[in-house]
Amino acid sequence: MPSSRSGHRDFLPLLPYLPHRPSIDMHVAHFVHRSAQRWPDRPLWLGLDFQISYREGSRRLNRIARQLLQRGQPGDRVAILSANRFEAFEIYLAAINAGMAAVPLNPKLHALEHAYMIADSGAAFVVFSPEHAASLDIVRADLPLVRHWVEMTHEPAAGTLPYADLLVGEDDSLPDVVIEPDTLAWLFYTSGTTGKPKGAMETHRNLVTMVQQFLLGILRDANEFDVMLHTAPIAHGTASVGLAHLAVGAAQTFPTSANFDPRHIFELIEKLQITSSFLAPTMVQMLLDHPARTSHDLTTLKNVVYGGGPMYVELLKQALQAFGPVFHQIYGQGEAPMTCAAMPKWEVNVGDGASATKLRRLASAGREMPGVRLRIVDDEDRDVPPGQPGEIVVRSDLVMTGYWNRPEASEETLRGGWLHTGDVGHLDEEGYLYITDRKKDLIISGGSNIYPREVEEVLLAHPAVSEACVIGVPDPKWGEAVKAFVVMREGSEVTETELIAFCLSRMASYKKPKSVERVAALPKSAYGKVLKRELRDRFWTGKEQRV
Repeated sequence: MPSSRSGHRDFLPLLPYLPHRPSIDMHVAHFVHRSAQRWPDRPLWLGLDFQISYREGSRRLNRIARQLLQRGQPGDRVAILSANRFEAFEIYLAAINAGMAAVPLNPKLHALEHAYMIADSGAAFVVFSPEHAASLDIVRADLPLVRHWVEMTHEPAAGTLPYADLLVGEDDSLPDVVIEPDTLAWLFYTSGTTGKPKGAMETHRNLVTMVQQFLLGILRDANEFDVMLHTAPIAHGTASVGLAHLAVGAAQTFPTSANFDPRHIFELIEKLQITSSFLAPTMVQMLLDHPARTSHDLTTLKNVVYGGGPMYVELLKQALQAFGPVFHQIYGQGEAPMTCAAMPKWEVNVGDGASATKLRRLASAGREMPGVRLRIVDDEDRDVPPGQPGEIVVRSDLVMTGYWNRPEASEETLRGGWLHTGDVGHLDEEGYLYITDRKKDLIISGGSNIYPREVEEVLLAHPAVSEACVIGVPDPKWGEAVKAFVVMREGSEVTETELIAFCLSRMASYKKPKSVERVAALPKSAYGKVLKRELRDRFWTGKEQRV
């Protein structure tokens, strides 16, 4: 048994699923410290009315890490539930700096969903912004394993530490903690087809590899003069893109608005000379549609990474015309973060008079990145020829070590040393990846993942519902919208509005059905399995189906 200082004792039994990988002397927090050495006076955290340099930011990470270690130990999990603010990314990095694992929670989720992830991860710390204090109060009594609650305010409620307490102390040197390459760095919770989320265990090796992939494959012109705008919570892909920018000494800034506000985004781009961001396709659509776009100078933009949902070709063409040749397409998932495949901006920007082949490839997810092997296989894990659909499988140092406390799910997903993504697609003759469906029926709405089974289980909890089936249907704003089909119990009555409200009371708002259709019966196979494709076809026929 390794010492507790290594911080990876909890998931060592899962390592045999992957091949042996030699050690490297690198961890994620080192990106900040190295940039502080090279560009000490450049801004790390930047706002309209403040800035914190890399020199001071590095010292802050060390002070926070030391305070965490006084209250815990390497290997502890630190859950983070926060609005969009720099402290959320700072505590993420400080936890990693202490040899602990960050567990960023999606702020859009329901309090009960947050409670499940906090309990499942065994988090010793929960760090949260004031906006989430009330929702956490509801579940706090049910989380006895949490030893420390920390609120990003100066005057928290009794039993809660103020965030400022983590910044005290004269010693701002690097903590003496051993962080191995396969130490757990990030526990990323993904929704599961069986209802409960699973924590994908991302190690320092995984995240360092991801950063290398970004800088080798697409962000080749990123540098210390860049300013990255985080429009999504750190539980989303924005933190991953942010790590790559930390490695080159770029500044990081966060909107002050609670929700995605295009006018505010345009103002920040102009005032702070934003160069970089991560956007879900829904955000791109909202920026395009807003009338304030043409009244701001947006010419500083040079790298916009997009992913997490379908970017339709027509939308991409409009975005290129409005914002210029700045867009990079990426493909990845929580189990292999962000950079399994990519199409860099110099390929995305096809220009006027592009050939039919180049235009067609705008519908692809690009090609496998350096350091990645990507295959398309049948149900027996045999390679299929170009053009033929199959499951996408990936092998790389990007790939997680497994799911937290889910050995059977880990073994199934990582069988044969390959990550089985559950996505269906095909490769063309030159290796461009086209993602055409989701093997696991995943719905991606506004960049957020929604699994039908989870919504179906809530609907079936209503006493008037006998059967339920949930699918994703095309939506011009969100990419996909959640649609439910229900079979009513004999003699029962309930309206569409009542069913949607019932779901909203039990899950995050973005997961609830946008529409509910009553049917006499659901289409089923001879074995009794609901034929979701028959329900989808009338909505998707003639449409692009892309992830």
